[in-house]
Amino acid sequence: MKDDIEVTEILAAFDLTGSLRAASELAGCSPNTVKLWVDRRDRGVLGELVAPVRRDRLVDPFLGKIEEWVDQSRGKVRADVCFDKLVALGFEGSDRTLRRAVAEAKAAWRMGRRRVYRPWVVEPGMWAQWDWGHGPLVGGRQTYLFCAWLAWCRHRVVIPTWDKTLPTVIGCLDASMRVWGGAPTYWLTDNERTVTTGHVAGIAVRNRTIVEASLYYGVTIATCVVADPESKGGSEATVRIAKADLVPTDTNLLDDYGSWAELVEACSVFMDKVNGREHRVTRRVPAGMLAEEQLRLHRLPEAAFTAVFGQTRSVSWTGTISFGGVPYSVPHTLADETVWVRVDGDEIVVTHVGAMGPVEVARHELSTPGNPRIDPAHYPPRPEGPLDRTPRPVNTAEAEFLALGQGARMWLVEAAAAGTSRVRVKMTEAVTLSALHGVERVDWALGHAAAYTRFGDGDLASVLAANPPGISRRASDNHSLQTGTGVWTAFGATTTSGDRP
Repeated sequence: MKDDIEVTEILAAFDLTGSLRAASELAGCSPNTVKLWVDRRDRGVLGELVAPVRRDRLVDPFLGKIEEWVDQSRGKVRADVCFDKLVALGFEGSDRTLRRAVAEAKAAWRMGRRRVYRPWVVEPGMWAQWDWGHGPLVGGRQTYLFCAWLAWCRHRVVIPTWDKTLPTVIGCLDASMRVWGGAPTYWLTDNERTVTTGHVAGIAVRNRTIVEASLYYGVTIATCVVADPESKGGSEATVRIAKADLVPTDTNLLDDYGSWAELVEACSVFMDKVNGREHRVTRRVPAGMLAEEQLRLHRLPEAAFTAVFGQTRSVSWTGTISFGGVPYSVPHTLADETVWVRVDGDEIVVTHVGAMGPVEVARHELSTPGNPRIDPAHYPPRPEGPLDRTPRPVNTAEAEFLALGQGARMWLVEAAAAGTSRVRVKMTEAVTLSALHGVERVDWALGHAAAYTRFGDGDLASVLAANPPGISRRASDNHSLQTGTGVWTAFGATTTSGDRP
């Protein structure tokens, strides 16, 4: 195929000579080529593309069969499958030729069947979507990411969960709407069992509990077409972005999460990031647009929909609840609060409904009376060892002594453990000596006295006197206990028999 410059040179050579042969010699091509371009110029079709000449292919006799397979599979059949079938029918061509033929057949099949998208003009306060994604492993256990998307302002909410049960779904919906400050008119989601129990003649049958929850919040929960993720692209994109930033993979180089709290914090940081940056469609920050959309959202009930969270229990001052005659621990900060308890398979789930909605606070394996379930993570750390004690002053004299420092605290613990007599008198003496020698020196001396079990009368003053300020005490060669080296001076020297000792 000649390029533009070559064509203009051919035409200029013909105009100069008026002869096809002479022009071909000047342009370096055949006379037929000159005639081709001159005729195209005379017909006024010089700028049109020349259709390539199609040669017969080995696959041409089998095109009808390929089109039949493409139609039966609705455009999904693979080229390698067609190749294996055609070889059995006598096809002798290459797989490369067949791949091209299958691609042409699929393109022809899709022509006229392509899905047409009408632009979705979203109104403020109307639509929200949610979907689920597999989260990271925490302690070897699979987590899930609840991903919600408020359509008009593009505000995203990501909540980690341990399961996708109906109570968890309703709790996440409540938490999302409380983050947004109101309820939309519609919630759109997939056809999971927690929302749709089945389909009859293509009509989704709603879960009765989810219907009660939707009436409670004044929203309409709708489901998309089965196996059609494109109808809820906003939540699908939220899942994709959240998994890319939160689930450790080889591409994002994230470390594994050591605890559930780390995952919750990571989700909070992710929401702040995506909601605080400019969206590529609206060219505005979602957090700023949310303030405008809140004016169109419906008011939320003061309390969350708690009917699905089980039975209520009061948390005792020990940070436990009683369920089925078995004590189960919850975070100690919930003492005197009311929580909800339900059975989920072989576990019990404890939910607390606070200002930000329902939150799962504890999960234990079911147990029997006499076998309590206590999680140490629900309580503040204990002192190191069962015999560890921390001195706490109860009067002014004790407070003055313990104020000397860590050495004083160590001395008191060790002196009490050793059964030292007149402890209070010696504490008063230490406070008096601190006025003469300074608090730091007395605290240092108390620490050393505790380390060397010097708890007798006058021991503290003796330690202070033996270590005067500004003098560093070191052992000299004159008072060293190390054996001298004088006996080695005669090593290797020649001696007579009479010199032997």
